[in-house]
Amino acid sequence: MQNPLLSNEFRIPFDLIRAEHVQPAVTELLADCQTRLERILAAPGPRTYANTLAALDSISERLEYAVGITRHLEGVATTPEFREALNAIQGPVTEFFSKLTLNADLYAAIKQFATTDEAKQLTGTRARYLKKTIDSFRRNGAELDPIGKAKLQEMDIELSKVTTKFGENVLDSTNEFELLIDDEALLAGLPESARVGARESAIAKGHPNSWRFTLQAPSYIPVLTYLDDEGIREKLHRAHNARATVGDRDNRPILARILELRNAKAHLLGYKNFADLVLEDRMAHTGQSAQDFLENLRLRTIPFFEKENAQLRDFAGRELQPWDMTYYAEKLRQKLYDFDEEELRPYFPVESVMKGMFDIFGRLFDIHVVEQTGTPTWDPAVKYYRLEDAPSKAFLGAFYADWYPRENKRGGAWMDNLIVGSPPEGKPHLGVICGNMTSPLPDKPALLTHREVETIFHEFGHLLHHCLSRVSVRSLAGTSVAWDFVELPSQIMENWCWERESLDLFARHYQTGELIPRDLFEKMVRARNFRGANHQMRQLSFGTVDLSLHRIYDASRDGDIVAYTRQVLGPFSAVPFPEDHCMIASFTHLFASPVGYGAGYYSYKWAEVLDADAFTRFRREGVFNEKVGREYRDMILSRGDSEDPGELYRKFMGRDPDVTALLERAGLVPA
Repeated sequence: MQNPLLSNEFRIPFDLIRAEHVQPAVTELLADCQTRLERILAAPGPRTYANTLAALDSISERLEYAVGITRHLEGVATTPEFREALNAIQGPVTEFFSKLTLNADLYAAIKQFATTDEAKQLTGTRARYLKKTIDSFRRNGAELDPIGKAKLQEMDIELSKVTTKFGENVLDSTNEFELLIDDEALLAGLPESARVGARESAIAKGHPNSWRFTLQAPSYIPVLTYLDDEGIREKLHRAHNARATVGDRDNRPILARILELRNAKAHLLGYKNFADLVLEDRMAHTGQSAQDFLENLRLRTIPFFEKENAQLRDFAGRELQPWDMTYYAEKLRQKLYDFDEEELRPYFPVESVMKGMFDIFGRLFDIHVVEQTGTPTWDPAVKYYRLEDAPSKAFLGAFYADWYPRENKRGGAWMDNLIVGSPPEGKPHLGVICGNMTSPLPDKPALLTHREVETIFHEFGHLLHHCLSRVSVRSLAGTSVAWDFVELPSQIMENWCWERESLDLFARHYQTGELIPRDLFEKMVRARNFRGANHQMRQLSFGTVDLSLHRIYDASRDGDIVAYTRQVLGPFSAVPFPEDHCMIASFTHLFASPVGYGAGYYSYKWAEVLDADAFTRFRREGVFNEKVGREYRDMILSRGDSEDPGELYRKFMGRDPDVTALLERAGLVPA
């Protein structure tokens, strides 16, 4: 049988792909990449866009397809065999891409093309691609001497391996933990939905008379939020924040090595630190600029933060521990607003949420989304959808949706592209959106929290950024934008989860079909900014510790990484951390890939400024205003990285972003 990873099929045969296909396919595809490289270098005649830049843009397309599918499957349907196969290819694949940007002959060919009349006459996307390519080669070591290039290549290969191991350790330690409760009296305070989920989980594991709790979000969060038993809350909180710190799954030495390698790489390339290396091509441009941005928000948030925490201490009547915070905050919210988030669950069955979301953005962005059956997937719960341009019926792309947690699936929520197409040329895009939402039960559909609804809208925003792209250069298409801009298309989508007009399209009681009652909706809105300063400080803490590790931390001066990060995070926390607090060892956003959100976590808050500000135009002109929606699609979603992101934003808004909208939305402005 032909290896299914060797052919870029839009209808990916997930039912045929096996772990044993991975290494042979990647070996053959690496050889194909090398052949294509040699073809570029040996191109006859003068240097042209076609034989140089266009050829470079497509050189690894087949390889990226196979490796992308492998990484995807290891994340959503992992087996020991798939993990072994992925680990086996990491080195050779990283080596190829590292060598590509270090290839002196290729760099010379690109620079030679840059001197031609054709290059000087390039405009728009192609001109930007040429400039970014030269900048990228320089930033990735093309101008180093042979010894420097060899060192850089070794670092890249090792980074690929150790960051993969970091992510594996988090997944394994998360799955390793379980807490079985045999006495139902200990579940006092826990919502019925969480109880039923815990019972079903226990039954599935052969414990029919118990309730099973894990560190997966749909299990862990309700315990910390509602369970009256402080001892159980403490046990889960400590376990969650001590993941990947024991035995051969201890990420602490790996974390130290990742930081060491990143710092050494930055110095080798002539940068002061890793943050400056990473951010040079992003909207912030420097680590100091990103740090100043976070510090400005921190200073404006502190007065509200201190007031909120004093209020919660007074309400609880005692000093609080970390595992008390969410619990007492929920009690206080219920008292102040008479609002319990669990009351909303019946109005958010996942199928209605998806359909409503498609209706909302179908209207705004002139698209049509329809589910299709019969397409191979990696799990029976996964669904497949086709996305079309509504006016022309043109096929723009398709995507898979995988919403429920499994033990063979990593935690969190994310979007990935599987195929970067070119709809103007009749080549559709293909993507996937994943999460770990509340699962359906035997007698109930999956009933989501409002936060889970926001997460689905968020990931769909990333998906639309990918599928609505109309950029001719593959490497500048879709979500291949500056990381402090990439969250704008996702985060802005969450705003529609708070608008009555849009909620009425999909938020209906799963049994009666009734809309969310007016008083419940008004309670939800009033409670929206409850402890908003604490939520903001939490995000600022992640961005600050990230930049501190990648700009300031020095092992010889600052000592143990975990102790250092606790010290950095301390001022952002409402209560002191326990000595075993080690969340940094499971911070996959920062350390589960060679770059990832490393030195870039600030971008969530940066993009939140953009999304809050950009949504003011929808609020002003109508949340269903089709003209505004079409302009947003044409000026933001379809443009990828074909133009400077700041310029794209100015085209849509007519001005630079203003932080005021974010502070007002979060209730962080003086009364």
